[in-house]
Amino acid sequence: MKRVNRNNFVADFCSYLRLERSLAANTISSYSSDIEKFIDYLEREDSGANSGVEYVTSEIISKYLSKNLESGISKRSQARLISSLKAFYKYLEMESLVSKNPTELTDAPKIKPYLPVVMSVAEVENIINSVDLSIEEGHRNKAIFEVLYSCGLRVTELVNLKISDLFTKELFIRVIGKGSKQRLVPIGEPAVEALSLYFEKRKHIKVKKGCEDIVFLNRRGGKLSREMIFILVRKQAAAAGVTKEISPHTFRHSFATHLVENGADLRVVQEMLGHESILTTEIYTHVNSEKWRESILKAHPRK
Repeated sequence: MKRVNRNNFVADFCSYLRLERSLAANTISSYSSDIEKFIDYLEREDSGANSGVEYVTSEIISKYLSKNLESGISKRSQARLISSLKAFYKYLEMESLVSKNPTELTDAPKIKPYLPVVMSVAEVENIINSVDLSIEEGHRNKAIFEVLYSCGLRVTELVNLKISDLFTKELFIRVIGKGSKQRLVPIGEPAVEALSLYFEKRKHIKVKKGCEDIVFLNRRGGKLSREMIFILVRKQAAAAGVTKEISPHTFRHSFATHLVENGADLRVVQEMLGHESILTTEIYTHVNSEKWRESILKAHPRK
């Protein structure tokens, strides 16, 4: 068994997640953070010669997880932590860095199905219509909301969206999603119109080098950050009087839910969202459960 070197094995693990498992950058960052915290814990608990990750037993894993649970982390966070540890030790086992996987018998906690916050069509429209177009960033902000809702983008997909990925005449955009996978997504005319008005304003921005092809720019001509989109969405939701806990992802949830409510095929919605599994997409059927229940009872031979 090789001796694990902390200086490079986390970086190597991240490379494995990116190249072999094609995980998204945000997921890799989360996994990396989980493993760094786990290593810090091992070093605090025992600074002896046998304190490295290669000497970890299932008992140590259980103790670490129990300590985290006692600290008040949610079951969902606990499940993510277990996924990180399992992936890490699977990697170490593949590389012959450990002789036995201590996470083999560790089960993730059962989690209630996550039901996303969804806005009504009226709430979406209120947010979009509440944008002040007289301010410098007004048309940009409106275009951001229109594209989020029209295309159901993840926030990372939005900030990385390129002008060369827009095919507005054909009413399509190309999206680079998780694992650098590409998909084509229809874009509605209101979003196209909002983009057109924004691009008239964008012409007057001094664009930073390397950002010439980026659609949405900040005041300094650089790419908007994920954090800025979160702040923008919450601020505009408050201005529109929407009291729900809103994030950029709420537009994506609402986009998918409204499509399903209006009869869109679940497979089509899956492709538009870039979900690998249709099981992920099925969560959006929860809002249509009452209609679904009524249609089943109506069709059943025993009324």
